[in-house]
Amino acid sequence: MSFHVHDLTIGPAGPQTPTVIAVHGITGNGLNWTLLAELLGERFGPGGVRLLAPDLRGRGDSSIGPGPLGLAVHVQDLYTLATSLPQPPLMLGHSMGAAVCALLAAKHPEAIRGLVLVDGGVNFPVPSGMGDGDIDQTLRVVLGPAMKRLERTFDSPTAYLDFVGEHQAVGPLLRGPDGDQVRRYLDHDVRPCAADPTKYASSCVLAAIRADGKDVLFHPALAGAVRQAVEQDVPIDFLWAPRGLFDEPQGLYDTERLKLLQVPDEVRVTKVPDTNHYSIVLSRAGLAPVIDAVARHLDL
Repeated sequence: MSFHVHDLTIGPAGPQTPTVIAVHGITGNGLNWTLLAELLGERFGPGGVRLLAPDLRGRGDSSIGPGPLGLAVHVQDLYTLATSLPQPPLMLGHSMGAAVCALLAAKHPEAIRGLVLVDGGVNFPVPSGMGDGDIDQTLRVVLGPAMKRLERTFDSPTAYLDFVGEHQAVGPLLRGPDGDQVRRYLDHDVRPCAADPTKYASSCVLAAIRADGKDVLFHPALAGAVRQAVEQDVPIDFLWAPRGLFDEPQGLYDTERLKLLQVPDEVRVTKVPDTNHYSIVLSRAGLAPVIDAVARHLDL
């Protein structure tokens, strides 16, 4: 493979073990899913479910490589990974990762078992008045502190964690009961700067974030990807958080917005109460219904 894939499976897994490929969000990495791995092991036992979690290109241990950037690159990488397995995997995506999974399902439905989309992938709300002329400014508005951490350096890994700890939605998770899992994910992101090894920065490559962010907001095929996947008999769960990226009361989705987006009736839609865009995948309460959806798809 040309990108790094973490095998987070708890216990040994054989060729017939059902596999989940979990895909992180725009500024995340594969260790976003360490808590999910732990909970899958608790629920289904050692080796009950195989969990593969790639670092998408331009994050973690995956370089961007030569050639174009954007969601199509991730779709191709995930298709290659999925078709290398003994049986089609279940695709699980969060935020931008959900968009990538939706595009994969629309283009290659035969390569996967189903989709679990978490707070993303069902279109994507574009902030009022935003265009694609200044993608950096758009991303600063949409991502807030998550974007700011990519545009600066830090004196130490601790300073990096302190900065992330001020994030309205992520900070409480870092200080919460599963903070060790969140810290492991963040530790995988921070590393010495190439230009100045005495400084530290995020592993995220800004060029990749810009290209992916533009695609998430404006990709011409994304709005219809879920419907196209449904029409090709891909079973889909969509789970959404009522609170947003900054733990604000308005999340990316709400009941009215989902009606306007005309989510196909075949998609099983679940509101995950008392969660925000991050806690839905970085907390036990948020992941419980996600794991329920995984169990349904894998007939466990």
